[in-house]
Amino acid sequence: MNSIIVLILGALGIALGYFWYARRIDRNIVQPDADKATPAKMYMDGVDFTPASRNVLFGYQFKSIAALGPITGPIIAVQWGWLPALVWVILGTFFIGWVQDYGAMIMGVRSDGDTMGALSYKLISPRARNILMIFIYFYLLLIMGAFGNAVGKVLMTNPKVPFGMITVVLMGIVAGQMTYKMKQDIILTTVVTVGLTFLGIWIGTRPFMANIFSALYGLPESPAWFLGNTQAQVLGTLLVIAFCYLGSVLPIWSFAQPVNYVSFWIVSLGVLGGIIGLLIWRPGMGDFPIYTQFTTASGPLWPILFITIACGAISGWHSLVSSSGTARQLEKETDALPVGGGAMFMEMAFAVIAFLTATVAFGGWQGYQDAGGAGSALAVFAGGLAKFLNQIGLPEGFGTAYGSVFLTIMALTIMQLVVRFMRVASAELVGRSIPAMKNMHVGTIVALILTLVFVWVIPWLTIWSAFGASNQLMAGLALLLIALWALSEGREHRWALYPSIFMIVTTIAALLYLAYVNLFVKLPTAATAQAGIASVLVGVIALVLVVAAAFLIADGTRALRKPREEMAEAS
Repeated sequence: MNSIIVLILGALGIALGYFWYARRIDRNIVQPDADKATPAKMYMDGVDFTPASRNVLFGYQFKSIAALGPITGPIIAVQWGWLPALVWVILGTFFIGWVQDYGAMIMGVRSDGDTMGALSYKLISPRARNILMIFIYFYLLLIMGAFGNAVGKVLMTNPKVPFGMITVVLMGIVAGQMTYKMKQDIILTTVVTVGLTFLGIWIGTRPFMANIFSALYGLPESPAWFLGNTQAQVLGTLLVIAFCYLGSVLPIWSFAQPVNYVSFWIVSLGVLGGIIGLLIWRPGMGDFPIYTQFTTASGPLWPILFITIACGAISGWHSLVSSSGTARQLEKETDALPVGGGAMFMEMAFAVIAFLTATVAFGGWQGYQDAGGAGSALAVFAGGLAKFLNQIGLPEGFGTAYGSVFLTIMALTIMQLVVRFMRVASAELVGRSIPAMKNMHVGTIVALILTLVFVWVIPWLTIWSAFGASNQLMAGLALLLIALWALSEGREHRWALYPSIFMIVTTIAALLYLAYVNLFVKLPTAATAQAGIASVLVGVIALVLVVAAAFLIADGTRALRKPREEMAEAS
């Protein structure tokens, strides 16, 4: 298989999925009204409810949903062969991924920007609200653990990365001031902030700047501090925590939205450069197998592949961003499809590029294994993207450093919003019994302390599988809510219900598998107390999520049957 054919297949999936299937659902079923007032305009408060241009909001939405999932997922999943991974990326997005993102966004807009908890209260039952909030909190904690582990303990420990990331943050703040306070043209704002960000990334790769962070981290042999974490890993994680704190407590227009907007351009231009490099190089897959075997070291193809590739095909995280995040910023209902659906299809393109870094960048299967394989997905991507960019003249050394900054941006811009949602969820769940949790600083600090525990205790691959399973189950539950919302409005709902059934069945099976492996295989053979604690945490959380989901599914099924039962009684 040649890389050009893969790019063509991806482009066809996007064209047919967005311009045919998505527009058909939008036009014939949802029927958005451009003249109807949105929550952003009705409740504008300058904090969460803030009308934003569709162009700005597309960048914000994309960078708010696209993290490490569409990158690491396909790189890990090709261990089953390139065909299963590619099919799920394209068809998963086509039939399920955009449906959830767009559906959650339009549902949020027409429900006054309600949170998922409030929506579950209205659409399912009062009990469902509390159960869903517990589910969401544990799920968000797994996201923070998975991404925090990858960024704090791997990416940020590279001395060439931190200065570039600091520049991204500073330029995001500048972009917010230029857009909302100085009322500058968006083109000027973009050129200035993105240009200076690229300059900062380049400065970060210079020896004098890298040496500063090397000294801070105690490199080249960073000493161990505690729990097996080195000085570099501890300090790198604390930098991540500081960034997430600011993203959680500052008004969204002044930090999270503009930082994600600037990041969108840094990431998008990198992918565009990679695509151009691929078109020039046109490498093939060499000896990369179409299919390897049903069960690998990660587990059986079904259900594990479907939780390994999360964000590149479908991700429950997107429903939280779309419903109570972006839905509160839409100027018009008609913006929901290009912002929600369009951003998801663009994320699919990212997943295709990540897939190609694993399958073609290193010459084939053996090259993929030599580059680190599934256990070193971040290194595979950074090295693969550097090879693509090298085709357009960028040195591989700079390309690798840029790839690391790229990955860091992808994760951190999501993590700041995860913490924001965690403190909102905790306030909604326990705010009455523990009033202090209503304070944004208290809720944020509690979330970040729990994050540090997960990052410093649980290995990356272990927590990644748990995150993937909870993430996809969240997607299934979100699709169930969308189906219930459509039914409540008297609209066709099967376009969301059928994907919901598939995702719920698949991910409950995956969570049960993970619980069994961690509690009955890994735990009895754990070599250290830390490894045992990690297995218990992951296994117990998997079971908690399954139980919570079972209650939600039972109540949701009753809610689905209720309209039919009422019609039968009336007749």
